[in-house]
Amino acid sequence: MTEGETVTGGGVAGAAPSPPPAIEFRDISKAFGQVQANRAVSLGVPKGEIHGIVGENGAGKSTLMSILYGVYEADSGEVLVNGKPVRIRSSRDAIDCGIGMVHQHFMLVDNFTVLENVVLGAEEGALIESSIEKARAELARLEEEYDLRVDQDAVAGDLPVGQQQRVEILKALFRGAEVLVLDEPTGVLTPQEAKQLFRILDALKEHGTTIILITHKLREIMAVTNSVSVMRGGEIVAVRRTQDTSEEELAELMVGRKVRTGERGEAREAGDVALKVGGLTVRDAQDVARVDNVSFEVKAGEIVCIAGVSGNGQSELLQALAGIMPLNNGEFEAMGRSFSPDHPANPKLMRELGIAHVPEDRIRMGLITDFVASESAILGYQRDPSFLNHMLYRMDYLFGHCRKLMENFDVRPRDPSLRSANFSGGNQQKLILARELERRPDILLVGQPTRGVDIGAIEFIHRQLREYRDAGCAILLVSVELDEVMSLADRILVMFEGRIVGEVDGRTADERTLGLMMANAHEGATDRVTEEARL
Repeated sequence: MTEGETVTGGGVAGAAPSPPPAIEFRDISKAFGQVQANRAVSLGVPKGEIHGIVGENGAGKSTLMSILYGVYEADSGEVLVNGKPVRIRSSRDAIDCGIGMVHQHFMLVDNFTVLENVVLGAEEGALIESSIEKARAELARLEEEYDLRVDQDAVAGDLPVGQQQRVEILKALFRGAEVLVLDEPTGVLTPQEAKQLFRILDALKEHGTTIILITHKLREIMAVTNSVSVMRGGEIVAVRRTQDTSEEELAELMVGRKVRTGERGEAREAGDVALKVGGLTVRDAQDVARVDNVSFEVKAGEIVCIAGVSGNGQSELLQALAGIMPLNNGEFEAMGRSFSPDHPANPKLMRELGIAHVPEDRIRMGLITDFVASESAILGYQRDPSFLNHMLYRMDYLFGHCRKLMENFDVRPRDPSLRSANFSGGNQQKLILARELERRPDILLVGQPTRGVDIGAIEFIHRQLREYRDAGCAILLVSVELDEVMSLADRILVMFEGRIVGEVDGRTADERTLGLMMANAHEGATDRVTEEARL
């Protein structure tokens, strides 16, 4: 295929005409102020295929899909469904057209149950109880058929991130969409869960469902799609049949240059212990031990990665060390200070000690989406005297400060006045990293640093983390991406059900061993802590 060609399924001379594409975009353009998110995008997706869309953060992928789902209206151009022009002005219009979408950032009502979230917007008349009971039976069938089990009566906000993603997928399946759009669906899933999702997608495709998959993981594109479009700068720059391309070609098309990832760099000797954790236990509101008697240390000039299936205590551990969650037992020492249940930490004190925290959930904990970028760029440090003039913020200075961070960390677009919600997920992530790393912390606590981030930004973020490590920063990093863990870690700790069940040298780790340890199935891992991790 040539660059810019539309995928429509093709045909053979003398044969019956090919059916129209399930979805077709014709010259779609969309701008947000001065930012041109989509530029005359034309693309057709054949029925019953899995079509991938890849591109850097801010390339326009999510905007295009939001137009398809009625979140935005295009400034110009048209959308066709099964060959017929449609006007999609709301998500209800999209659903009526047989389109379902699983968003990158969840659309759940936190204080509703799983079942209530699934039914919401799909009720049958005024008798809600009848709708609920029918939905319960249908949801049970979907859970069994696709192995996507989740507690229907659980409150959505109490579920771990991976379970919330399952609810989003079940919502789309419940509505029986003929076209299913998934925006970074595996960003919060374990490798095992991702494989299960792809089995679901294959089954849906076999039944004629058309699937549009937006992902930064090129391995997934190569594994499950029939064709792929590459976006750059709001335009389609290439379309390929998947069997005729490669990860290397797609990466180069995405960023316009060759990309180097997975490079470890030279081995370096670590310095003194910067963070020492002993017998740490953290319980949740239900008195469940999320972190259970955990002990380890991190040295200056070292990256220690914590691997594990999402929901095994990694999030709670980072939040406890950042002073967000209280300790129930044990202690930790950081920058010469000791913290325990009797001497609790708090986020303000941690920041004053030179301990930075990049949270796993950038939307709920890292940003205020209604704030403009210049405001999000100082969150947590908003009382810094350099930002103030007689108790009033120096707005010109804040804009200049934010613009400098954006330049240093390649945040796009470089507009300090743009609402944080209008940046792509990857650019939101880079803005948070810029805010925390700009302070040159002695200890960095970072959760899922490249979740939902494109391959070019991953290369950049990894390089930044290594540079800070080499400058003497002690980094504790949580990631569910084993490739990332093996690329960055000097040492790897594996968590299972709140405990450290093993430690592996980062340079000798392999995916199979780590996977077994994550499931607590590795020989000698069960019910013990490795000597290296015990203090």
